[in-house]
Amino acid sequence: MKKPLIVGFGGTTRPGSSGERMVAAILAATAEMGAQTRLFGGAALAALPHFAPENPERTPEQREFVEAVRAADGLVIGSPGYHGGVSGLVKNAIDLLEDLRSDARVYFDGRAVGLVVTAAGWQAGGVTLSALRGIVHAMRGWPTPLGIAVNTVAQKPFDAEGRLADAEITAQVQAMAQQVMRLAR
Repeated sequence: MKKPLIVGFGGTTRPGSSGERMVAAILAATAEMGAQTRLFGGAALAALPHFAPENPERTPEQREFVEAVRAADGLVIGSPGYHGGVSGLVKNAIDLLEDLRSDARVYFDGRAVGLVVTAAGWQAGGVTLSALRGIVHAMRGWPTPLGIAVNTVAQKPFDAEGRLADAEITAQVQAMAQQVMRLAR
C-alpha cells in the first residue's frame, strides 16, 4: 500500500512564522502516522506570481505547487488571520488551484483538508477559520471536523527552538493529523 501524500501550505513572508510552523507540525504528525509529506511555506508561496486567470502560462514554481496538490491525498492549509480574513499570500496560492477545475478529481474533491489559523486575537482566528472552511467547501473539499485557531498573544505554541510547547495545541495537532490521515488512507 502506498503512503498517502499530505501536502501543506501556509505561512507568511516572515521566515519561521507561527502559521508555517503549525502546518509543519501537522505534517510531521502525519509523517509519524505513515504519510509522505510536502510543505510549501511562506517563501515558496511568496515566489508564486499573482494568479491571472486570463494567462494560462505558469512558472515552474506554480506548476510544482499545482502538481503537488493534484497528487495529494490530503491537505493542510494554514493562514494568518489578517483583519479577519485569509492572507493574500495564501489566497493567491488557493486561487492558482483553479488549474484543477478540469481534473477528474476537481479541486479538493475527495480530500480531507486540515485548517489552521494563527492570529493575534481570538476574533481574527475564528473569523479566518470560518472563511477557510467556506473556501474548502466551495472547492469540494472536506474540512476536518477539528479546525485549529491559535491566539499567538494569549497562547505560546512554540518554545525557543521552535518546537510545539503547548500541550493543548499539541493534542489538537495530533487530532487533526489523525483526521486528515483517516480519509487520506
